[in-house]
Amino acid sequence: MADVFTPQGPSLRELAVQALSSIERGYDLLAPKFDLTPFRTPDRVLDAVAEALVPLGPFPAGLDLCCGTGAGVHVLAELCERHVTGVDFSAGMLTVARSAVPSVAGGPEVRWVRADVRSLPFRRCFDLVVSFGAFGHFLPEERPVLFAQAHAALRPGGLFAFPLGAPPRVGSGAYWATWGFDGAMRIRNALWRPRFVMYYRTFPLSEVREELARAGFAVSTLPLHAFGKRPDGSPRARLVLARRE
Repeated sequence: MADVFTPQGPSLRELAVQALSSIERGYDLLAPKFDLTPFRTPDRVLDAVAEALVPLGPFPAGLDLCCGTGAGVHVLAELCERHVTGVDFSAGMLTVARSAVPSVAGGPEVRWVRADVRSLPFRRCFDLVVSFGAFGHFLPEERPVLFAQAHAALRPGGLFAFPLGAPPRVGSGAYWATWGFDGAMRIRNALWRPRFVMYYRTFPLSEVREELARAGFAVSTLPLHAFGKRPDGSPRARLVLARRE
């Protein structure tokens, strides 16, 4: 625990209370200290995604799904010319984001919207939609709705982009850690209400590709070179690019 949490971060008791709450309430509670936890998307990931998207832009308007405290909105602000929007259903996370990512003179306007990404209030408003580390909060049966909402929020030709790490090697420490976490979460959700949905093994690239295609996207991927290659030569991380046709 000491290796991943700073002394200024949430205490074990605070994390336990958060884990036994609903997703929305849990993130409201965690919001003031969220950026001091390992749950925030690392700058290394944000920088790699920004670098990969630069040649595909610039983009007039961008949207960050499940924006949390605004780390992804920083990326959009570098890529978009007119305005960027962060959407999240946690009021606590948005409160932190508003103070952490102000609009800057000469840069795009920054907007914040509280909404459930499964029911977005946007239609053909954006040229780029991104999301970082949020998909584990959605059950597989919810993905078609999520992808349909992203598709509807984009203008024709717009791009839905998100990073996706390769699955851990079978039998490795990371493999058993993700199995253990998901197993513990399933037991927790079977015994306790409200549920807290967060799984690491429910977002395989092959299924995601098919579901994005059914939602109306043309799908491709780019390797994120900053993370290197696996022993078989495949990339350790990819940027999924889903373009609204």
